[in-house]
Amino acid sequence: MATASLWRICRADYANPAHAAALVSLLDAYAQDPMGGGASLCTFAKTHLIAALAARPQAFSVLAFCTLEGRDGERPVGLINCFEGFSTFACRPLVNVHDVAVLPDYRGQRVAEKMLTLVEVMARERGACKLTLEVLQGNSGAIKLYSRVGFANYQLDPAAGQAQFLQKWLD
Repeated sequence: MATASLWRICRADYANPAHAAALVSLLDAYAQDPMGGGASLCTFAKTHLIAALAARPQAFSVLAFCTLEGRDGERPVGLINCFEGFSTFACRPLVNVHDVAVLPDYRGQRVAEKMLTLVEVMARERGACKLTLEVLQGNSGAIKLYSRVGFANYQLDPAAGQAQFLQKWLD
């Protein structure tokens, strides 16, 4: 495990080439991880992702960089992609935390927690009433993190049970 001597957590600037490269690289690493599906991003996604995110005002991303002791420069090590949605019950925006990725050598150092702190600040700036996310049942490390920072399973009435996340591919 690499231990950083200095962390930098920032809002991603899609127009910044260093941020764009970091975002695509980190998302590709996440996609290749078993919790991300175990396969690299397709060429189309790698090529068009930044422009597609930049074209969506409801999208925002957070990046984590670290500087290792005794080394020059910083390395991108974490990413969160978010999308604003809308809560009809609250009649306010909500923010869905869509991707959370930390490179394996940097896990266990609260990098994702630091990034989620900035996500919460940014969500509050947008007037959001809540943050949402989905996580695989087998991802115990992520579940522990999310619980520690205040996330809980979604339910309206305990008698009705917890919400499930479903999908239907259109391609």
